[in-house]
Formats: sequence, structure tokens, C-alpha cells
Amino acid sequence: MYEVGISAQFEAAHRLEGNFGPATRMHGHTYRIEAIVTGNHLHADGTLFDITRLQDAVNAIVADLHYRDLSTVEGLQHMNTTAENVARYCWERIAPAVRGVGLQTLTVRIWENPQAFASYSAALER
Repeated sequence: MYEVGISAQFEAAHRLEGNFGPATRMHGHTYRIEAIVTGNHLHADGTLFDITRLQDAVNAIVADLHYRDLSTVEGLQHMNTTAENVARYCWERIAPAVRGVGLQTLTVRIWENPQAFASYSAALER
């Protein structure tokens, strides 16, 4: 199986609901987002996917989230803005750009710091 990916970063603030200690207070992260697609077959030009399309989809999300309070972002307003939920939100925004071209999966990783990430991965409908 082949995979290609894009990474980018954005600055955002959030606060967690529940038993998260000091993370229940407003705080910020330099988030890193990674979007990875997989597939079994390369195109005739030797590529799995036009990486520019993936980069454009990631850049659109970064532009929307950069310097935002995540709890004010449409689609994240009524949920706990854990890295897991942010990863799923980003997956749902990226998936339309990578569907229907023979790819198998899309994985989105959200890094809150260099040592900790959460991800969401799912099959892409063909």
C-alpha cells in the first residue's frame, strides 16, 4: 500500500470540558495537522494522488482555524475540542477533496505538541 501526506500548522486556543486538570482553562497550542491518504495503485505518472489537491484542502482548514478559539468554529461549537474531535472534524472537511479517485483511506493526525497526537482514520467511499 502506498501513502502520501501533507502537514501544516496553526495556532489556536481551546479549553476542555471534564476532568482534564489545568486544560479546563483557556490555553493555546501550536497545532500540527497531518493528512495522509493511502491506496494500492499508482497512476501512470508514478503518483498515488495529486498532492497539491491534498495540500489545498489542508490549507483551507488551516486558514479557518488559525488564531481561533476552537469552540467558536462552526462544526466544533457544541463538542469538547479534544484533539480526537478536532481530527474527526478535519477529516470530514478533507474527505470530499480526496474521494472518488481510487484512494482507500484518509487519516488525519492532530498534534497538540511534539510528543502528543490524536488521529481519525476511515475508509473513503469510492
